[in-house]
Amino acid sequence: MYVSSDIAIRIKSLAKAKGVSVKKLLEDVGLGYNTMSNLKTSMPKADNLARIADYLDCSMDYLLGRTDVPEVHR
Repeated sequence: MYVSSDIAIRIKSLAKAKGVSVKKLLEDVGLGYNTMSNLKTSMPKADNLARIADYLDCSMDYLLGRTDVPEVHR
């Protein structure tokens, strides 16, 4: 089972590690800042999660907690 608040934590920590603010990340992918606060109570849409994963150059599996390896294997 996926926990939306865990997804938010992974997004925030990966953004910080890449030196980008969550606000900038969300602006750059065309999402509102409320997206992060909404993650406390509901799961993100797949297309929104894909945009965030692409921006952070990580896999959706990493954001969902299915793996602890953020790198995308192409």
